[in-house]
Amino acid sequence: MGFQADPRLSLNQACLKRQNLANALRAGVDGGLPAIGLWREPVAEIGLAKAAAMLARSGLRLSTLCRGGFFTAYEGDQRRWAIDDNRRAIDETATLAAAGAAGSRAVLVLVAGGLPEGSRDLAGARGRVRQALEELAPFAQAAGVTLAVEPLHPMFAADRAVVSTLKQALDLADGFPPEVVGVVIDTFHVWWDPQVLEQISRAGGEGRIASYQVCDWKTPLPADVLASRHYPGDGVVDFHLLTRAVSRAGYKGDIEVELFNEDIWADEPGNVVNRVVSSFGESVSPHLGRS
Repeated sequence: MGFQADPRLSLNQACLKRQNLANALRAGVDGGLPAIGLWREPVAEIGLAKAAAMLARSGLRLSTLCRGGFFTAYEGDQRRWAIDDNRRAIDETATLAAAGAAGSRAVLVLVAGGLPEGSRDLAGARGRVRQALEELAPFAQAAGVTLAVEPLHPMFAADRAVVSTLKQALDLADGFPPEVVGVVIDTFHVWWDPQVLEQISRAGGEGRIASYQVCDWKTPLPADVLASRHYPGDGVVDFHLLTRAVSRAGYKGDIEVELFNEDIWADEPGNVVNRVVSSFGESVSPHLGRS
């Protein structure tokens, strides 16, 4: 069965990790996709102004920019650099969202960061994430950018994200305007959580769902667990359950397929986009907008 790209489908640029920005945009356009989620590194390779112009010419809307965060360090030069880098990321997000097609969203995905070297203090690290949000929120609000905290699977808590559950992300966002600090719901990271449905409902009630990202979990995991994401429908994630929950929670924005996988990265961009479109059409689209 052939599929056309769902009108809410966005190709996260991570799916085409080995491609430059021009090739990623071309693959999205050729595949009939309406939106793309960009990464800062390929943008930086050619410069922000040129990247924004290329996005504008593509006719694609921006769904998110990945990524900011990594601000769990103790106060000092490393933490100050991270805060300044996040300010730069906020500016980049605003510029790219303005360049994208109508409906583009100024959403900066934040990965909290892991434990500082030698530390075992998870609570303290999460407290420093909150402090970073307090420092960055006024800057983001002035730029019209949403800071979207993404909880990562607990296997990444030590080195990448001390925020492991949707509840933890929402607790960090509490007290900020929802258009300033929101959350990312990524199926790879939350599918296992026994509280996920309750917390998705909470996120919707608070207006904090800034992005919904989809990919699948399949075992055995490779040695590099970071590169263990699969096309929707190829693993054990219940996309029916999670997508219906996100829809019931009121999220109506773009939905990104985000894949980290060596085999996928080695494939031709056109093949990857075609599989993204078909797997989304089979596993995600049927459950959108249903109660």
